[in-house]
Amino acid sequence: MHADHPEAEAALFTAVATNTTGIAGESAVAGGLRVAVAPPTATDRGGATNPEELLALAWATCLNASARVVAGPGIEVEARAEISLHRRTDGEGFEFAARAELHFPGQNPASAAALAAAAHERCPVSRMLAGRSSVSVSAVA
Repeated sequence: MHADHPEAEAALFTAVATNTTGIAGESAVAGGLRVAVAPPTATDRGGATNPEELLALAWATCLNASARVVAGPGIEVEARAEISLHRRTDGEGFEFAARAELHFPGQNPASAAALAAAAHERCPVSRMLAGRSSVSVSAVA
């Protein structure tokens, strides 16, 4: 375990979400939000969401918050995140592709690029998507 990994210190906040139905049913946050989920390719999702939308929301929110910190007060920021679902080239399931834009109205291109890079480096969701966070999955029988 490295000192820069979250496990090295006590967590500031931990969200716990569960799903027992897969892509069609419901996902829930412990003690809070419950959302209907449906496959993103379904013709009628009935108002349900999916992992792609939830991940895009998380990333856009995190990037915007990070950009506001690095840009400082008075700088406007708009974040737009895209999560696309693709078939894996090896034919074994699916994978995501992620792309985001940070808009800094009124900033020159060089300044906007520097702010976007700093926000991307600061954002925990960006860091996780880039493979720079501790991620694990364990089996419980």
